[in-house]
Amino acid sequence: MEIRGPIELPARREDIVLETADGLSLVGELAQPESGAPVATLVTLHPLPTAGGFMDSHILRKAAGRLPALADLAVLRFNTRGTTSPRGTSDGAFDGGAAEQFDVAAAMAFVTERSLPRPWLLGWSFGTELALKYGRQHDIEGVILLSPPLHRATDAEVAAWAETHVPVVVLVPEFDDYLRPAEATARFASIPQATLIAVEGGKHLWVGETQTRRVLTEIVAAVNPAALPLATHWPAAD
Repeated sequence: MEIRGPIELPARREDIVLETADGLSLVGELAQPESGAPVATLVTLHPLPTAGGFMDSHILRKAAGRLPALADLAVLRFNTRGTTSPRGTSDGAFDGGAAEQFDVAAAMAFVTERSLPRPWLLGWSFGTELALKYGRQHDIEGVILLSPPLHRATDAEVAAWAETHVPVVVLVPEFDDYLRPAEATARFASIPQATLIAVEGGKHLWVGETQTRRVLTEIVAAVNPAALPLATHWPAAD
């Protein structure tokens, strides 16, 4: 069977609820390898909910569907405040990226509570803003930014990552709607440990199986490179 589209490979999948410090319940899902412990954890932050972003935005859904089996990763997805998906609706209302700091904190508290290993923040679009603005407050192994628009994160918030020495991996589509590789190179130059990957032919939404596989490969290259190359068929060949 070729691995493509919304396929879900074997995994332990668990509906979860995150509790925020300001009293909200956020719905989500934790996917882990079917057997054995994960080697690392992706804490995903979805695109802008007012533009259709949610925990099932396709790259995040496919990461949860494939990477527990292909790369031994745990994948935590959740709806930020006021966001709806088939899993349900999280309490509260969209706050433009301000009160969402409590949502990020709730996800990281869950990671700690469950002793999930080596957490990486994986943000996409609006989710990259949350990662950049609030990720430094938490004990994380690294940050992966997909299509960062840099609309909300200030230059000072970006530059502050230089003090952390935490790896910052930035995937920038060649034809992004908001931030293209040349400008991204300049905007992230303040972070010495940032790795900027310009994706030829890429667009902001990473549509198509070719782009999906490229993004998932770059994620695994950062988090668990021993799992590369990712299998394209299941069951995977020995």
